[in-house]
Amino acid sequence: MPWPSRNRLRTAGAVLAAALVGGGLTAPAAQAAPPGGTLTDLVNPFIGSQKDGNTYPGAAVPFGMVQLSPDTGHYSGYSYDDDHIRGFSSVHISGVGCGLGGDLPVLPTTGDLTETDNARYAAAFRHDDESARPGYYRVGLTSYGGITAELTATARTGRQRYTFPATDKANVLLNAGQSLHRTVSTKVEVLDSRTVRTAITGRGFCQDTQPYTVYTITRFDRPFTSYGTWEGDTVTPGSRGSTAGGRHGAYVRFDTREDRTVEATTALSYVDAAGAARNLRAAGGGSFDQVRAAADAAWERRLSLVRTQGGSRTLRRTFYSSLYRSFLAPNLGSDADGRYTGWDRKVHRTAEFGGSAYYQNWSLWDTYRTQAQLLALLAPRESRDMALSVLRIDKEGGWLPKWGYGTVETNIMTGDPVTPFLTNAYQQGLLKGHEEEAYAALAKNADGVPPAGSPAVGREANAEYLRDGFAPYVKGRPHRKPGDSDFDHGASATLEYALSDAMLAQMARDLGHTADADRYAARAQNYRKIFDPSTGFFRARDEHGAFTGPADPAKSEGFHEGTSWQYQWLVPQDLPGMLRLIGGREAADERLDAFFAYRKLLADPERTAREVWVNGPYDYYNVDKYNPQNEPDLIAPYTYLSTGRPWKTTDVVHAALTLFTDTPGGMTGNDDLGTMSAWMVLSSIGVFPVQPGTDTWGLSTPVFDRVELTLDRRYYPKGHFTLTAPGTSAANRYVRSVRLDGAARDRTYLTTGELRKGRELAFTVGTEPSGWGTGERAAPPPVGTAAPGGAAGRR
Repeated sequence: MPWPSRNRLRTAGAVLAAALVGGGLTAPAAQAAPPGGTLTDLVNPFIGSQKDGNTYPGAAVPFGMVQLSPDTGHYSGYSYDDDHIRGFSSVHISGVGCGLGGDLPVLPTTGDLTETDNARYAAAFRHDDESARPGYYRVGLTSYGGITAELTATARTGRQRYTFPATDKANVLLNAGQSLHRTVSTKVEVLDSRTVRTAITGRGFCQDTQPYTVYTITRFDRPFTSYGTWEGDTVTPGSRGSTAGGRHGAYVRFDTREDRTVEATTALSYVDAAGAARNLRAAGGGSFDQVRAAADAAWERRLSLVRTQGGSRTLRRTFYSSLYRSFLAPNLGSDADGRYTGWDRKVHRTAEFGGSAYYQNWSLWDTYRTQAQLLALLAPRESRDMALSVLRIDKEGGWLPKWGYGTVETNIMTGDPVTPFLTNAYQQGLLKGHEEEAYAALAKNADGVPPAGSPAVGREANAEYLRDGFAPYVKGRPHRKPGDSDFDHGASATLEYALSDAMLAQMARDLGHTADADRYAARAQNYRKIFDPSTGFFRARDEHGAFTGPADPAKSEGFHEGTSWQYQWLVPQDLPGMLRLIGGREAADERLDAFFAYRKLLADPERTAREVWVNGPYDYYNVDKYNPQNEPDLIAPYTYLSTGRPWKTTDVVHAALTLFTDTPGGMTGNDDLGTMSAWMVLSSIGVFPVQPGTDTWGLSTPVFDRVELTLDRRYYPKGHFTLTAPGTSAANRYVRSVRLDGAARDRTYLTTGELRKGRELAFTVGTEPSGWGTGERAAPPPVGTAAPGGAAGRR
């Protein structure tokens, strides 16, 4: 997760209490669906809005272009700790660690317009007059005589309903010049007595980036009585339009002495103003309540893909809220007519690549580890379009993305996350007909470095990596392009490159590119090049090959948002080889126990998770313990599968699940476009992508008695898959046996192929660890690797 660009970090306090998951999380104010209720009744969009989870509570539909939500002054939009709303803006990204989005904050006010800075004209509110559910948000504003604001959304539009007091000066302020990141230039036009149009060009995410432009059109349900624009502190009544580079916007005014309600619909387009107008028309008519009902139904369809039985009401509420957040991104980038703006700044159509939609917003360093796999399982049709959209970035922009926002590359984070993202799509069968196209783009990315004229950094340290087998850690090296630099994080970049090489080797071998497969498989062993035998840990090396930085692995340098302790487990392609480096399975097991404070965890799992592990969303360095709040450690609990102690995976995973609650502070770290939420969902149902970029799912004890997955028959012919664990609880959490369609299974993993052919995975659980999954061949085998002079690993 990126580091915030402003000094707004709050000290992470104690999260509200929750009991160990198996028996059910507990927290104040937990509510479940009433009898006959729906799954959307279980979702609490406020989860993660405290302690820098950086989620948003506003209205959106699954993967929608619009996320209409309140902004309170927090760098990522909304904070539950704030008490004023600056506006309801149309673009939000769930869980990012820096300011991003917040375009066109709109706020209802009354009286004369005397302030043009939304920090000054912000409206007060109280949480006891605020509510949210999927696709709908409502708040009572206590300022300006009392105004009720309601929000809902379609895929490309945001719908607002404002109930004013009786006044002849009921205003709606459309602020084009202030957002969550820097606004470069804006254009505002009052087209007629009901319509306002804007074009907003902004830039910046953690660091300076290329600019992008979003076009909006807002149509009111009745004529306004007057209007005007502002630039800076100057308000010009009657002005129909202006262009500015600073604080800038338009206001419209209504008489609500008889009819107190004003409705407005805002449509977006990343193509042009005509696209926004078409998106507005495509959304159709219908009342606010009809749009709200349609959004709720869209969410109910998504959530019902996973049906659970058992667990406490609070656990189910927490689980379905996590599932909800997992479906918020990536986001539609194409208009209703199929047009979209490519990374070459030209207009293209989805028909060019055979997709039904083009998607954008790619937090790949985060999502390749959990959310990409969950979407491949539950939303494969959209996941296919998402993967094809990433390939279009290469075709149109010249290079695959690293962290793409809208129509631009931000270069935030490091390594090579796009490779496991796309190889996962390939392994899940989502790239049929595009396999060679994807492979060519990935091979170019893996074997080269983007030219100076490209905005992308790609594998920035690739020349050195290909020559020496490692990416060097070079202190103080000037950044040649905006964003992060792999040279600042040479040790972790080496591990990420090697992971990606392994996944690409597997794809190359499947496609018959044998020589390439051997070459990539050999490179997948490059994690060994940064292993320091004198410390027994990975360690950064400088440009001359010397180990550098403190020898203490808790104080190591050259690792992005982490330490050597945390990154030592990031070798999912060859855990047996990595474990041998540190002395074998017994030595590795002891080190894992120290890392997770395992003895303390057994005595008090929740307290250990909250007080001994890392418990600050931005506490990355100078630690030797598990960090459940950040991406490098997401797979770490499943390393016990490779030491022959699968019950310890269950112990650690279930302790980590207590960090998720149904309260505003109930998120562990930034959600990073659904990454942490997807971790919670997958770990709760008992299958987890332990080798990202492959079709491998590690197993641990589910927290529900029964989980029924409804799957797309195009990719999963049987259409359903069920996981059962009768009697699972906090005490009854250890796997005794596993059966796949009645056949005993000692392996601690499944493949997607087995999942497609199967119908039921049945866990028998008990109160004590068993011998299940402890055999030499029980753990996931190496993938895409080759021992020196030996054959490639799995496949």
